[in-house]
Amino acid sequence: MPERREESAFRTDRPTSQGSLPTVREVLELDAFAAGMPEVFGGDAALDAPVRWVHVSDSAGVARLLDGGELLLSTGSSWPAEPAELRAFIGELADAGLSCLVLELGTHYRYVPAVVLTAARERGLALVALHREVKFVTLTEHVHRRIIDDQSAALRAREEVRTRFTALALRGSPADFIVGQLAQTLQAPVVLESLGHDVVVADAPPALEEEVFTRWEVRSRIAHRDPAPERDWLIVPVEARGIRWGYLVALPGPDHPAGRAAVLEQGAIALALGRLTDAEGDEWARVGRRQLIDGLLAGRFTGQAGATARVEAAGLPMDGAQLFGVVSSGVEVRADAADPAARALGGRALAGAIPGGTPGAAVLLSLPQRVRFDDDAARRFARALTPHAERTVLSVGAAAQSLDGALASLQEAIDLSRSAGDRAGRGPQIRRVENRPLARFVTALRDDHRLLDHGERMLSPLIEYDLARGGDLLDVLGAMLAHPGNRTAAATASHLSRSVFYQRIALIQELLGVDLDDGEVQAALHLALLVRRSTAR
Repeated sequence: MPERREESAFRTDRPTSQGSLPTVREVLELDAFAAGMPEVFGGDAALDAPVRWVHVSDSAGVARLLDGGELLLSTGSSWPAEPAELRAFIGELADAGLSCLVLELGTHYRYVPAVVLTAARERGLALVALHREVKFVTLTEHVHRRIIDDQSAALRAREEVRTRFTALALRGSPADFIVGQLAQTLQAPVVLESLGHDVVVADAPPALEEEVFTRWEVRSRIAHRDPAPERDWLIVPVEARGIRWGYLVALPGPDHPAGRAAVLEQGAIALALGRLTDAEGDEWARVGRRQLIDGLLAGRFTGQAGATARVEAAGLPMDGAQLFGVVSSGVEVRADAADPAARALGGRALAGAIPGGTPGAAVLLSLPQRVRFDDDAARRFARALTPHAERTVLSVGAAAQSLDGALASLQEAIDLSRSAGDRAGRGPQIRRVENRPLARFVTALRDDHRLLDHGERMLSPLIEYDLARGGDLLDVLGAMLAHPGNRTAAATASHLSRSVFYQRIALIQELLGVDLDDGEVQAALHLALLVRRSTAR
């Protein structure tokens, strides 16, 4: 559910000009500084401080004129003479936020005073001694040019990012594409999560899936509450008109000229505009979770651990749960209906599309061990999925304990939904793979070349006939095999008159050269049809 907010109090890492400022280290690499033979005192942390501007002064009271982030050029001619006062002077500069102190030797000092070195080290202030005279105006000009050029480049980069993601929003790009563009732009994993910290859509390299998604909810909640443990995460809310739908999270990655937070915020704006134009409000579930189910069924994952972590991050408990593959076929099912239906049973669910475009949903269902998923529970689940449950057939795979087992169970349910024939009576009708041993056998061997060869050899004349003439011989054969010994019921299931149905049967026998009343032939054809349906796309 979206969260309506009167005022957003959530703090985000918003872009600042600091993100496009050169560091002390980068400034010292300029040719103008090299001419002064600089000697650098200070650790890496001090040299990584950003330089906002250059200030030139020999005054002992210059600290009060600083705003922070400056590089100070000085000859030291008016610095305090007493060591204690000189130490205090360096402390004042550090307190004012000075980025770097550059002292030109020769005019007043022949070497850097020891007290200055010690005080600068203690305060973490970068200190540089110039051994040759350099015009301070030249140094100022070069540093300011670098700062302005970097700021201009940052502005251009931000405008390019804004234009790109505005175009995505106006084009109505789906959430998964926008998240993919963010990950590509930031060169880092990007996750779109719900308000409940379930992963809705994510883009992460397969090799990093386990690292990124393991214990996602726990780590995400910690990062929202206290950024310290995950201090490199960027979190931006996806919200508009006082309604918050979720968060975008970018994991650590390289700097971006526009600022990483600025890029992420443009993506959040594009996603928020998409939600505002989504009349049914299920676009995230429809795109994100269906994409996940489709990817799992297609084997688009590199390892069991990473895929399991990804599924758990999407909100489906795996450890210690009983897992079922379930297919609801016959009527359309909203993408966001499966999880509430599962929650009513005490579990969770992820729903995707049934391969082949059949109306309904392919569902991975996770239930606590104490919950019995019997036919009564399955019917309650089906009724919660759709208001048209009386026209629904619910196919249920075998219970499993792991992701591999759950995917096998889901494939069993998909195959069963294709092989079950016409539904009888008012629903929801419950069909379990345990009661369809032949369908389960075919699922287990669905990729065996010998089984595929059998199906092709038995049915190829009918397949070619139907393809060439737009015929329905395969459907008629399926109806006959679903109602053995009852041609009237088979004709009704085929939506054909008895005379036309008998003509189709005669044509099938002629094309196949078999006797359809022979039990062994019927068994072989039934097996061939199951194979074809299980491999249909």
